[in-house]
Amino acid sequence: MLFLAQGIPAIPDLTHPQELIQFGQQVLQLNQWLLLLVVGVGLVLAALNFSYRPDRPVGWEEDLRHYKQLLRGMVQGLLVVLILIGGFFLCTTLANRYHHWEQSKITQVAGTVAGERVEQPAPLVRYTIEEPYTTVTYVDGRKTEVEKKRKVDRFLSPSSSQAEVKLTQTVDPATTRLIYQSTFSGTYQITNTLDVTQDFIFEAAPPGGYTLLQDYRVEQDSKPLEPQNQGEYNFPLQLAPGESTQIRITYKAQGAPRWVYTANGRILSKFRLTVLADFPNADFASGIVPTETRLEGRGTRFTWTFAENVSVQNPFGVFTATQRFRNTGVLPRLLLLAPGIFLWWLLLLYLSGPMRLQDVAIAAGAFFASLLSLTYASRFIDARLAWGLLLPLLLFFGWGLGRQRQARWGTTIVTLSGAILPVGGFLVPYTGLTLGLAGLLSIAWLLLGYFGGRSQPST
Repeated sequence: MLFLAQGIPAIPDLTHPQELIQFGQQVLQLNQWLLLLVVGVGLVLAALNFSYRPDRPVGWEEDLRHYKQLLRGMVQGLLVVLILIGGFFLCTTLANRYHHWEQSKITQVAGTVAGERVEQPAPLVRYTIEEPYTTVTYVDGRKTEVEKKRKVDRFLSPSSSQAEVKLTQTVDPATTRLIYQSTFSGTYQITNTLDVTQDFIFEAAPPGGYTLLQDYRVEQDSKPLEPQNQGEYNFPLQLAPGESTQIRITYKAQGAPRWVYTANGRILSKFRLTVLADFPNADFASGIVPTETRLEGRGTRFTWTFAENVSVQNPFGVFTATQRFRNTGVLPRLLLLAPGIFLWWLLLLYLSGPMRLQDVAIAAGAFFASLLSLTYASRFIDARLAWGLLLPLLLFFGWGLGRQRQARWGTTIVTLSGAILPVGGFLVPYTGLTLGLAGLLSIAWLLLGYFGGRSQPST
């Protein structure tokens, strides 16, 4: 059964109309509070400017200058908050879209090989015996035991089973899904181990799950066998005590991209099954490891050999192995944590030197634009390679954030330790080690600046 691809639940996705309308309503409500805040701050600033006179003490002018600096800090803080909110919704939307794309791709690939299976059951040798049994009846109130006989079915296992299958893979033009074309040939040795001549019924059921079955033949010692009843697959046999005979089953079938053999939990004696999958990416099914696996041309030959008695509960055979999807869910997890990474990088930039409004806007634009490019580029190439290609661009923006040569080296190091390494840490197997190195590099740079007398950031 195939499931429709779904996004990550319980996170906002601005590509959904309902969530977009709800987000717009919340923004309108937030804008009202922001307008009141801006008006209040403006009134306070106007009152302070109006109250200022040239003949006022110098301390009043100093207080006004500090207030203006505080106001600029508030504006920068408001800008950072707005960037984090916008970045959060951008990243959650990208994470949801990428998760949906991953699941759609997996569903699409799995759909090419999904479906029913062509299942070949092991034939049964049935015979009927009369078994006595006793019933109790009452005649004129007296308990009387009556012996009767009834017919009971018994089963005889083939003394040996040899089956060969050739599978070719093609595409169904109607559904564009993979299907199998199989050629089956099975030889079964039947030996009467009873003490009397017995009539047997050889039940050679056709494979299940096929869409086309042709050239189905059952032969006994190279002679065709006729079924007991037309439309059924029961063939009568009569064997003397100790007598053996060979029965051969052949057919061609077409069906789902999975071919299995099932013994229905019965004992198999001297069993050998050889399956030649004449196509790449074939693998054995149900975890029953083949006795021998050998490459043959562009395909693979699987052989199961059991010299003695064996009982296999699950059907086993061959299916088409699809491409393996590795590291799924890595990029959505990174995108959900991206606002926190940006806040850490911005904090390191503030601790490394003064930041203007333009610098904050440039850093935010470069960071989230890199994540947007990484999200869509990773659909075509490996995410680590895509981030490696974006790394020089982000380093260039980090270099440009410094106003002086010494400051530029500092912002570059901070960009490497605060943005590039944390993002790359979620794309590589050694995530904890990479994040640890990024943290140590950041702390080392801050300590170097502190003990080296680097100028502290001004607000």
